[in-house]
Amino acid sequence: MKFPLVIFDWDGTLMDSVGRIVSSMQRTAAQLHLKQPSEIAVRDIIGISLEPAIEKLFGRLSNADMAAFIEVYRQQYVHDDMTPSPLFPGARELLEDLRARGYTLAVATGKARHGLERVWQEADIRHLFHASRCADETASKPNPLMLTELLDETGYDVEHAIMIGDSTHDMQMAQNAGMARIAVRFGAHSAEQLAPHQPIAIVDELSALTQYV
Repeated sequence: MKFPLVIFDWDGTLMDSVGRIVSSMQRTAAQLHLKQPSEIAVRDIIGISLEPAIEKLFGRLSNADMAAFIEVYRQQYVHDDMTPSPLFPGARELLEDLRARGYTLAVATGKARHGLERVWQEADIRHLFHASRCADETASKPNPLMLTELLDETGYDVEHAIMIGDSTHDMQMAQNAGMARIAVRFGAHSAEQLAPHQPIAIVDELSALTQYV
């Protein structure tokens, strides 16, 4: 077992939620009479914490405007936007297999805690993970604090852990932590964007991960 600790990003890596994030962000902008961001622009912020993501897309907002944006966005994403966001094919099977084989599984996500807990409950998947860090609990990606906290909690050294993600933010965070990483090419960013961060591999499907961990 080369990497007994396997840390996953969530959106765009285990859950096919990129489309819903894009449409929810665009609909929120329209509702608040802000300039609608392009799909590419929204994809580029997926993975970082919500407030820095909003600021990157729309510039610095007042505290009141930021709070209003977050409220509308969460209403859109959780309740109003009907864009499907299922687990990717093979995600559940991969996690169950790794857990059964004795791997320690964790999540490092740009979601807030309540958002991760909600999707875990909906997918009935929470029991498969030993640890997690969310965007409202620690520093935003690509700061490596999320990963160092997970290492501390699980007791593993960095050389025994690997990060799996779909975005340049995931890859940069792992680089900053000195952690091995694998990119998936079916999420927010393309293989061309991910390759400069020197992942061990860029995979086309989740089932391919087992040959590397």
